[in-house]
Amino acid sequence: MCFVCDRIKMIKDGKNPYFVKELNTGYVVIGDFQRFKGYALFLYKHHKTELNQLSEDERALFMKEMCEVAEAVKKASDAQKINYELLGIGDTHLHWHLFPRSIGDLGEYGNNGNGPVWWYPRKKMYAECNRPSDEELHEMKTKLLSKLNGGNL
Repeated sequence: MCFVCDRIKMIKDGKNPYFVKELNTGYVVIGDFQRFKGYALFLYKHHKTELNQLSEDERALFMKEMCEVAEAVKKASDAQKINYELLGIGDTHLHWHLFPRSIGDLGEYGNNGNGPVWWYPRKKMYAECNRPSDEELHEMKTKLLSKLNGGNL
């Protein structure tokens, strides 16, 4: 099984503390590491590796829901911009990375503090100090869920 499939199994078993909400095509989760506060992922429900493997209707719905998740992430985190990434050579299961961004958030690692999140050193991005506390995780999940449900916080 792949890493994303393992995470989805944890959701189904009620054991994924990062789980926020199930949508028609996927699962919304908070990222394990929060260097970019509010970072979330949208995991496709089934193990597919490419968007072109989905029917046209399913792909359209997956993209629509991803946009809704991104809008909720932006509102919940007060981001200036969202970076959207669907990578997949490491974890081939379809999943979106949704990074809340603000001007200069890369600090010394970007062009005037700006650029893709991957310019930030990997070792620092995934440092334990960037793992949210239980309280922070609860607050992020609550805010994001509210925005996903159309709420105003």
